Amino acid sequence: MQNKFHITNWLPTTAKEVKEHGWDELDVILFSGDAYVDHPSFGAAVIGRVLYDLGLRVAIVPQPNWRDDLRDFKKLGIPRLFFGVTAGNMDSMVNHYTAGKRLRSNDAYTPGGKSGFRPDYATVVYTRILKELFPDVPVIVGGIEASLRRFTHYDYWKNELKPNILSWSGADLLVYGMGEHPLKELVRLLRKGVPVESLNTIPQTAILQDKEAPLPKNKNWEEIELFPHEECLEDQTKFAQNFRHIEEESNRMHPARLHQICGDQRIVVNPALPPLKEKEVDYSFSLPYTRLPHPRYHNKGAIPAFDMIKDSVNLHRGCFGGCSFCTISAHQGKFISSRSEESILREIQQVADSEDFKGSISDLGGPSANMYKMQGKDLSLCEKCKRPSCIFPSVCKNLNTSHQPLTEIYRKADQISGIRKTFIGSGVRYDMLLNENAPEEERKTHQEYLKELLTKHVSGRLKVAPEHTSDKVLKTMRKPSFGLFKRFTHKFQKINEEAGLNQQIIPYFISSHPACEERDMALLAAETKSLNFNLEQVQDFTPTPMTLATVMYYTGLDPYTMKKVYVARDKEEKTGQRQYFFWYKPQMRQQLERKIRNSGWFDVLKVLFPDKQPGNTTTRKQNYSKKKRISRKR
Repeated sequence: MQNKFHITNWLPTTAKEVKEHGWDELDVILFSGDAYVDHPSFGAAVIGRVLYDLGLRVAIVPQPNWRDDLRDFKKLGIPRLFFGVTAGNMDSMVNHYTAGKRLRSNDAYTPGGKSGFRPDYATVVYTRILKELFPDVPVIVGGIEASLRRFTHYDYWKNELKPNILSWSGADLLVYGMGEHPLKELVRLLRKGVPVESLNTIPQTAILQDKEAPLPKNKNWEEIELFPHEECLEDQTKFAQNFRHIEEESNRMHPARLHQICGDQRIVVNPALPPLKEKEVDYSFSLPYTRLPHPRYHNKGAIPAFDMIKDSVNLHRGCFGGCSFCTISAHQGKFISSRSEESILREIQQVADSEDFKGSISDLGGPSANMYKMQGKDLSLCEKCKRPSCIFPSVCKNLNTSHQPLTEIYRKADQISGIRKTFIGSGVRYDMLLNENAPEEERKTHQEYLKELLTKHVSGRLKVAPEHTSDKVLKTMRKPSFGLFKRFTHKFQKINEEAGLNQQIIPYFISSHPACEERDMALLAAETKSLNFNLEQVQDFTPTPMTLATVMYYTGLDPYTMKKVYVARDKEEKTGQRQYFFWYKPQMRQQLERKIRNSGWFDVLKVLFPDKQPGNTTTRKQNYSKKKRISRKR
């Protein structure tokens, strides 16, 4: 599979490979918690390729050993400009632990799916090692873990508030969000000889300074000072109020600069860049990736995350859904930055031309399957908007939800030589497709898209995420009413019947989300049974840094209203809520039947276990037969 490539088609990972490139020193050395896969879906590869395209000599050290004599951190020497550090494509704690805080036995970003190849809090561990070994060399951190821990944040695994990751790790600078474009400016200045401590006004970066020092000058930026870290430790309401500012600014087209005191220092987080233009998004996808794992992993087992995405193509960045448990908008922003049709079709052809391609694109999607090319009709209104979601509590009238560009992409992809089928694996937002208030022209594109999707791009099972059945819980999640999901199910079935297809909807649900009580889960079980679902895709809510739901979980407050929110924190209660997903399993039935009966929820009992109803004929007959047998024994 890799014979057509030479080792120099990948960025070097060893001193020997550096020599193969003809280099005698490096400008940048990247350390990553993931295996090195040279593909546009892997963050370290993208950053490495961007830096290389800027003319820098770049190496990647994937999954360095932090428990031995630290030779992996020393083997490539000292870079001329800086060390770059990322935990990888996931927060290392989410990667390591389940919602029940149990250690996972696998890691999708490691050959063979093996666990144990990265530390907890990998960004911090790698940075501290580098700072101890090379105190005078700048360390710049980025990626999901660093990005979402840029302010005081709640850490579920330690059950405590932690400070911003710069204070915690000792890094010199943080690049948050999608980092290609901030890095270009950073590299330009470093090449001019500007010291890293003076790089304090680059958009989408964060720095530490003395708390009494004046803020770096920039007349164009608004300023918002958050409550200090120490005050958040003492008062949960201040932490909640901080979050509202952070989320609102993350969702503005022209956000303010935020800053927060932590000890004797102040973290200054410069505003994010405006949404990328089409050519800017295309740029990182146009770089010469091999689209393959590095040859060092030959015979070490498949990398599950690569196998999952190798035949998929990403259409856009950003998500305007604003779900309270999701980190996408905090990292990528809510405004959609779409690739050009030409860029997308070129990548599909690349996939089709690969030696082991079997004819099917596994996913033409993005953070959400159906937001490609969508933006405000009047962008001047978007420039003033702070709404976390463009589609909750209702679809914004200014949002252009035409699905025509997406439908055209699907049809053109299917015409490419070597493509037999294109599937949509990303989750579909059905609330836009069922928006009766949309203009008639947009509604026509919704119906056309839905028919195209269901008849040609579903592999028998369509993923959608209603998340819950309780409107109270759904409101807290910023998701539409469950009634809308039922309407979508009806349309799904109708289109399938007309096309002579036998396909399934696979719904996703979450238990123990803030506002969810045990009765809500019991009603969810009854509701989904009545729709003939035996649930498979389910999860227990896991609090992750920088989400609204996590702030609710920690504080018990809604940051926007400061009203109390019910939270299931006890391990036994969380397990109890999750059990309702599996009411149909024999080992669950007796326990759940007893809990439901003891709670007096006979409306639920009637639906889930009709044979257990008080006065049920079958039950009376069973009891009579049992008494008769006992009588005979006597």
